[in-house]
Amino acid sequence: MKDIAGRIALIVGSLLVGLILLELGIRLTDGPEALTHWPNLVLEARVRRVDNGRMIYDPRLGFAPRPGLSNDGLHYDDHGFRLSPTAPAAPLAEPPILVVGDSFAHGDEVADSEAWPARLQALTSRRVVNAAVSAYGIDQTVLRAEAVAAEVKPAALVLGFIADDVRRSEMKRTWGAEKPYFALVDGVLVLRNVPVPPSPPPADTLSIWQRLFGRSLLVDFVLQRLGWQYEWTIDHERVMSAREGEQLLCPLMRHVASLHLPTLVVAEYDSYVWRDPAYAPVVRAVSDKVLGCAAAAGLATLDMFGPMEAAVKQRGVEALYRVAHPGPEGTRIAAEAIAAELQKRRMLAR
Repeated sequence: MKDIAGRIALIVGSLLVGLILLELGIRLTDGPEALTHWPNLVLEARVRRVDNGRMIYDPRLGFAPRPGLSNDGLHYDDHGFRLSPTAPAAPLAEPPILVVGDSFAHGDEVADSEAWPARLQALTSRRVVNAAVSAYGIDQTVLRAEAVAAEVKPAALVLGFIADDVRRSEMKRTWGAEKPYFALVDGVLVLRNVPVPPSPPPADTLSIWQRLFGRSLLVDFVLQRLGWQYEWTIDHERVMSAREGEQLLCPLMRHVASLHLPTLVVAEYDSYVWRDPAYAPVVRAVSDKVLGCAAAAGLATLDMFGPMEAAVKQRGVEALYRVAHPGPEGTRIAAEAIAAELQKRRMLAR
């Protein structure tokens, strides 16, 4: 037994020494200062996400765009709506089209004029209010639509989403920011976590493993190579299962229908649908559920998979996407498809 224990101790000791040497070796490749500077990389990543200056606290939505923000191609008006600069030959028609959604509708990774709501404004010659917000769940998008529609009284509503927005609706905290969420009680939507409490300091939500290994460049390097580094650093708090989240979809779409606005629900897709074949069926199944619930509620729907799939096959993913979001060519395709659908359904007749 002593011999076995000694061998186990020798193996464990050898592994520890090997890992320490690997850690030091990776640090040396980053320069000598990395040997003395050991910050918690998970905490640093979380602080960057929370402290980017784009958002302000909102007691009903959790967070919302900072009114009047002007920052490197990104501009918000005094209401926190992203500007849609166009140069129409004639004054823009009113009332406006209201766009709500996540980072895809907002136009992350492109300039104001390249976001598809701005392109939609040029195509329709009607003012477009871009009230989409990066990182919103589909629950926050519905709440945002309700609030802004009462304010701008639009001619039509365009609600964009990606499949991950459904997962976000199963959370009470996403990317370190507290948010509202809905629960289904006896078939009725009940809003929870409102007023939204202040978000906790990023350091307070680190797990024991993130405290122990968050300073390791070796762990960070390995997780990046495996594609898990993003999941390692995000700060989400789930309050319901995926199955419970999907049960919210039809009631949420009925809530949108209760606004009594001509509404087009648009499914968009991130670049990983084409970069990871195993990911695509999961995403499409979730998107189909949202679109099915929207149609059942009497809302018009548009699935962008077909147009994007055709363009990807013809020109490649890199021609349509930047990193995760559509680039200028991708937003052009979305705007043209949405404008055509609005016209086909005569949703801007009034």
